[in-house]
Parts: sequence; C-alpha cells; structure tokens
Amino acid sequence: MRKGILEYCILSIISRGEIYASDIIGELKKAKLLVVEGTLYPLLTRLKNNELLSYVWKESTSGPPRKYYEITPAGLEVLDKLDTTWEELVFAVQTATEGRNKQTIDSSK
Repeated sequence: MRKGILEYCILSIISRGEIYASDIIGELKKAKLLVVEGTLYPLLTRLKNNELLSYVWKESTSGPPRKYYEITPAGLEVLDKLDTTWEELVFAVQTATEGRNKQTIDSSK
C-alpha cells in the first residue's frame, strides 16, 4: 500500500514541473513522507521504464550534470486515475470509520 501511495505522491510532485531527485525527496520530507535515495531511485527507474516519466540531463554550475525528471502524457493519464482511486479510498475510509467512539485508556486502573 505504501509503495502505491509513494508512486502517487511522486507522480503528483513531478507533474508540477521538471524536478531533480533530491528536490523530490525534499518535497516528500515536507509532507512527512520520509524516503531515502535507496527507495526513491528504484521507484523513479520503474516509473521511467513504464514510460510514466522521462528525464533530461542538465549541466550544473556546482558539479556534474543532473538528471531532471518530468511526467509523460501516459504518466498524466495514470495520475488522473490515481487521483480518482485516492478520492474513492478516502471516502471509503471516512465512511467506514465515522461515528466511532474514541476511547482513552485509563492508565491508573
């Protein structure tokens, strides 16, 4: 489940515009989704191999060239479907859990 949500979040971030991998990690950290490079790069490779992402190499003023990712038209189609799936999942969970009494545990007993 986490892998699917992570792919959804990555596609969403990249859909905003061309982005460098470390900036993707920064965006995920802001959202409190802690991801390390060892998790991100295989996901990016899989998304690229599935033709949902592409990348371009750009020269950097502070080191070697950098790989910038961008979403493909096929990636946008998948992202639209994931948006719908996410909305359905949120509705289902909210509906299933509404009205639940939240009980606190009395630790003094």
